[in-house]
Amino acid sequence: MRKMLSREELDHNVECIKKQIEKFVSFEGKNGAIIVNNADWLLDLKFVDFVREIGSLFSVNRMLSAECYKQRMETGLTFFEMSYMLMQSYDFLYLYNKYGCKLQMGGNDQWSNIIGGVELIRKIGKDDSFGLTFKLLTTKEGKKMGKTEKGALWLDTNKTSPYEFYQYWRNVEDGSVENVFNMLTFVPMEKIKEFSSYKDEKINEAKKILAYEITKLVHGEEEAKKAEEASNALFSGQGNLDNMPCVTLDNLNTSILDAIILTGIAPSKGQARTLVNQGGISLNDEKITDVNYSLSEKDFTDGYAILKKGKKIFYKLKTK
Repeated sequence: MRKMLSREELDHNVECIKKQIEKFVSFEGKNGAIIVNNADWLLDLKFVDFVREIGSLFSVNRMLSAECYKQRMETGLTFFEMSYMLMQSYDFLYLYNKYGCKLQMGGNDQWSNIIGGVELIRKIGKDDSFGLTFKLLTTKEGKKMGKTEKGALWLDTNKTSPYEFYQYWRNVEDGSVENVFNMLTFVPMEKIKEFSSYKDEKINEAKKILAYEITKLVHGEEEAKKAEEASNALFSGQGNLDNMPCVTLDNLNTSILDAIILTGIAPSKGQARTLVNQGGISLNDEKITDVNYSLSEKDFTDGYAILKKGKKIFYKLKTK
């Protein structure tokens, strides 16, 4: 089940998504893109009219054969979840009628819903609607990298900073380098083949290029350079630490658990305590083993301290 959102939250999300998409698609001019909110037509639907006019065109047997429903049958499938296909299909029909939209695109996990829309349009006598799906970018566990998945990567800088974004791609698994280059960059194919052939330590050079190229596309060249400099400063001693994500502490003597929570490394003291007990937290390259540890003046050099989770997540701590 997805989280229920208010109309105000939906409108806010539409504005935020538009800001993100504007980096890739123009909304200006006669042929500019149009962004619409399906709440504008779905929220005013009358249930009986909808199930009579749209629901009657769908076969439950056919729907249950779709992979997205088959996977849920054993754990429980609500009527609301089952209606996703009907609503998404109706979205396509509405856009087809109002804007002449003839192609719906999405990740391959949306195949059944997209086909539902194509078939709905054809059932009303039109044969010029189509669906196009593309392979999903997945986490290293093979799960969809969506907003509801653990380990998701956000385009919003307030949720994932350009530095964190850069570091994510800088640390992809060796075996994922070629796939990510192919899916998310405009690097020439012959160069991708060359980078993907690198082995051992040399593959890290390819990852630096990969991280820079993707960060440049999403956050711009200036932010990509800042992220690259911060990363170089940490891992090779060359670059600018000013661009590392920074958290200002209210109190010099902040506890290590509070510092972990303030940086967002862990959402609660319980999880922060677990990280410390498992040896996952370091301060200025010194492993912290005491959950009651509090920062003090000796931890700050040139006005800051470096808090680290594992080998890849770094935050600069400053005091007011």
